[in-house]
Amino acid sequence: MLLKLYDKNNNPQDLQRVTDILNDGGLIIYPTDTMYAIGCHGLKERAIERICRIKDIDPRKNNLSIICYDLSSISEYAKVGNNEFKLMKHNLPGPFTFILNGTNRLPKIFRNRKEVGIRMPDNNIIREIARLLDAPIMTTTLPYDEHEDLEYMTDPELIDEKFGDIVDLVIDGGIGGIEPSTVVKCTEDEPEIVRQGKGWLEGI
Repeated sequence: MLLKLYDKNNNPQDLQRVTDILNDGGLIIYPTDTMYAIGCHGLKERAIERICRIKDIDPRKNNLSIICYDLSSISEYAKVGNNEFKLMKHNLPGPFTFILNGTNRLPKIFRNRKEVGIRMPDNNIIREIARLLDAPIMTTTLPYDEHEDLEYMTDPELIDEKFGDIVDLVIDGGIGGIEPSTVVKCTEDEPEIVRQGKGWLEGI
């Protein structure tokens, strides 16, 4: 099912439909400021397990990431010191994933690794959904094969054709990108860029 949403002035009933799906443990595909992503309610373990199976992710070996609406909600789910707070305030919202130590507010599936990736995309659609949901959204890029044409990763109609059967809703937010977020590890004394992506970190 494909639902067209916009940067602003969306029909409240459409947004409510998305949050209802997430609250019911459903999966959605949505635009970010980098690539289209697949996600679910970040506190519902069964939905997270579904995504891990789709992506063939082992949560004991791979960090899981969440989208938060704002900096204050980040501090509920991740341990944020002064330096990390300043760095994130300088760069978010934006195309970054900050790896931080998680808190006990996260489900057990996150606590295998003790770390969590934090996203606050510069994309009004998914941030508005996170705000209305009043909870984090577990997020990961769509499954893709490097040998395939990446066009199906950027065009919502092609995404719906390919993945519509395995999720409950695909949000059409326009053509997406193909560059991933920049991953910044903030669990040691100094922040470390572990993957350079679309974002160029400022304020180190």
